[in-house]
Amino acid sequence: MDSYFAYTRVSTKKQGEKGVSLDEQRDAIARYAKANGLSVGEWLEERETAAKGGRPVFSQMLDRLRNREAAGVIIHKIDRSARNLKDWADLGVLIDRGVDVHFAHEAMDLASRGGRLSADIQAIVAADYIRNLRSEIRKGMYGRLKQGLYPLGAPVGYLDQGKGKPKVPDPTKAPLVRQLFEVYATGAHTLHTLRKVADEIGFTNLRGGRISINGLSTILNNPFYCGVIRMKSTGETFKGIHKPIVSTALFDHVQDVLCGRVSARPVKHDFLLRRLLRCRRCGYTLIGERQKGYIYYRCHTRRCRPTSIREDDADKQIGLVFAEVQLTRCELTELRKLLDKRSKTWGVDRTAMVEGAKLDVDRLKQRAERLTDALVDGALDQSVFNERRQRLVVDIRAAEKRVEALQSLSDDVQREMAKILEQLESLQRSYERGVPFERRDLITEVTSNRLLAGKNLAVELHEPFRTVANRPKFSSSTPLRERTRTLDSLFETLWQYACSQVSAGQQ
Repeated sequence: MDSYFAYTRVSTKKQGEKGVSLDEQRDAIARYAKANGLSVGEWLEERETAAKGGRPVFSQMLDRLRNREAAGVIIHKIDRSARNLKDWADLGVLIDRGVDVHFAHEAMDLASRGGRLSADIQAIVAADYIRNLRSEIRKGMYGRLKQGLYPLGAPVGYLDQGKGKPKVPDPTKAPLVRQLFEVYATGAHTLHTLRKVADEIGFTNLRGGRISINGLSTILNNPFYCGVIRMKSTGETFKGIHKPIVSTALFDHVQDVLCGRVSARPVKHDFLLRRLLRCRRCGYTLIGERQKGYIYYRCHTRRCRPTSIREDDADKQIGLVFAEVQLTRCELTELRKLLDKRSKTWGVDRTAMVEGAKLDVDRLKQRAERLTDALVDGALDQSVFNERRQRLVVDIRAAEKRVEALQSLSDDVQREMAKILEQLESLQRSYERGVPFERRDLITEVTSNRLLAGKNLAVELHEPFRTVANRPKFSSSTPLRERTRTLDSLFETLWQYACSQVSAGQQ
């Protein structure tokens, strides 16, 4: 009796290890072979998807059937053999050459025209199923990405928390990842010498083995560590809601080192406040210099030469400004309560804001129509009409942009607001503990001008940090009504800032 191959397949290795599909396929094929008097000479098992070609076991089986090593093959179902039309076409060629192909689940005569037509239709349906499944999976992934969630496995340094939840830093490996970024940012290392540093601090890959050069490059080039999700397949980026391990400033500096945009050697005079301080009198940038073990920033304009300050004194004054911006635990608790309250009503509030903005657009357009009527009736001359019409056109466009901005705002505002509150909770600590790149980044983000007059450094703040710093300070005797009114006003300022940040990111 001629023997047959018996081919079984599952889509993933996990299904093969933990599922029951392979056993069920074997039982069905064995029953079919016994009922039809067929002898199974060899069982072939595959754990790969049939959505695309290139399955090694299936390809080898086709080659062996071409060489007549078996009379034919028994497969559980058509979709177990092929879910892409190329593999089905290859199998069809063998059928035309007389290879005996059976499907245990579908009773059809492939030697007849009707049987082949039925099989072809089922193969097309299976291929369409895969296309639709791929489309639905892509939709689900994009939905997660727009929410700021990474739909794939956590990169080294992070831990998975389950579906629908952001990745969290690994308490063991996250500090080591940050250390590798900081070491490489000095410019004193290549990837080969950085690998030695990784070995010294005990940093390993996801499997617990020694990290490779390519693995280090992947980590240093992955913006996920600074809070940005980048899909390698499409190059698209999304704002993540996971907690960053490194700051944007540190990540960007590492990219500069990797791409050779900065010297491969450490900067000789990489002072903390370089190019950040200006002379109030002449407006020129102060120049840093080291003298007698201290770093000074001086104005070299002849008439301003007494203008200078030691770096540690300037650093201390900037730290005190950050302390004014940092919110107290009590303030943060109340503001987070307001955020929870706003989150529950945000959808309704946003709809009302959009409708109000649309009404403003309609009112302005009605004014434009009345203005045209006045021109037609002779109540206005052409020059006055043109002037007023131009102003109205500008106002209408601004109102329409406001409608577009409000409509584009999403739940990202709530997440942005939560990040702002988290930043205001630890601003001074972040400044004091950060590496120079991060501290400089914080200074430029929070402050707008840093002007020195004599020995006095005046630091001006960006909004909303200026409003936070100038807020009334509470005491135990402050009336509840006054505290509530102040915190409500502060919350609205921070909320508008969060909205502007989200809008800017969407443009």
